[in-house]
Amino acid sequence: MIERSSIEAYLKDRFGNVELVEFERLGSGVHGTGFSLIVDTAEGRKEYVIKDLAPQGLGHDYPSDRAAVFLLAYDEYAKLPNHVKPVDVITVLADGSVKSIAGGREYFLIMEKVEGRNYFNDLEEMKEKDALTEADREKIRAMVSYLADIHSKKHTSKDLYWRKVRDTIGHGECLMGVFDSYPDGTLSYEEMAEIEKLCIDWRARLKNFHHRLCQIHGDFHPGNIWFKDTEFVLLDRSRGPWGDAADDVTALTINYIFYSIMYRDRLEGAYEEALRFFYDEYIKATGDDELMKVVPLFYAFRGAVVAHPVFYPQLRPEQRQAVFNLVKGMLQEETFSADKINQMLQ
Repeated sequence: MIERSSIEAYLKDRFGNVELVEFERLGSGVHGTGFSLIVDTAEGRKEYVIKDLAPQGLGHDYPSDRAAVFLLAYDEYAKLPNHVKPVDVITVLADGSVKSIAGGREYFLIMEKVEGRNYFNDLEEMKEKDALTEADREKIRAMVSYLADIHSKKHTSKDLYWRKVRDTIGHGECLMGVFDSYPDGTLSYEEMAEIEKLCIDWRARLKNFHHRLCQIHGDFHPGNIWFKDTEFVLLDRSRGPWGDAADDVTALTINYIFYSIMYRDRLEGAYEEALRFFYDEYIKATGDDELMKVVPLFYAFRGAVVAHPVFYPQLRPEQRQAVFNLVKGMLQEETFSADKINQMLQ
């Protein structure tokens, strides 16, 4: 809720010498609550409505979701004939003050700079190995320990779990959005639809797994993991702080499979050992015996990413098709098994 004093301060800062006459709740609807705002200005009395959005469900779960809705409204309301005109988009800061955020044309994030080597370097070096070194194992243990720790923080929202499953299939940055960014001819629309339909069946299957909702990174792939010895720092947490541990697990482990396909045309050598070692260590650390029943859907999204011809142009067409074969094969199984990967690639 916005305090009256904060609205008064905002109005004077934004519009100059004005007087707040009324700031009252109008009522609530499905999407949120409206407030009446009446202001006396040098040009006369002005009447406005302030609208908020309920923070649960309908894709409005995080503050950034609600900001996106209002920024789009600000940009588009005035462009449509006979539509009410927008005045501003405001945010309440941590100290309770109100600030305008409307009118931006682009938005940017400033963050710290990190040093180190990302984990892609380690994956490249594994192509020369038939077995992991102790240094390889130590890095995998470090990543497992980290994930086990963050995944131990649980949440009880069924809506947020369902959202993560829904977003994994339909979000613009996830499976359907990635497919839509493929150059024509990479994969037929019919083959894309086949995979998408299999994912919808998984959506129904995972609805009852909402007890698994936990803290996640959301994009735990090798380019976001920067090592100095066995210590690492992470970049680019994405698409919300809550989801299924399978999201992080598959974001990393798809790369053991992908790199092995790229360099060996099958899962073997150090890559196979890394995949199996990661799962053994993770399940030992977490006790998450349910994980194998959940990962296939998340592997479908990650498979679509690593098969992308723009992101990873180095794959030969038959290797790219092997990834699609793997995705379809996984989605048709009830649980994931590393023992079946090479068979599925065919």
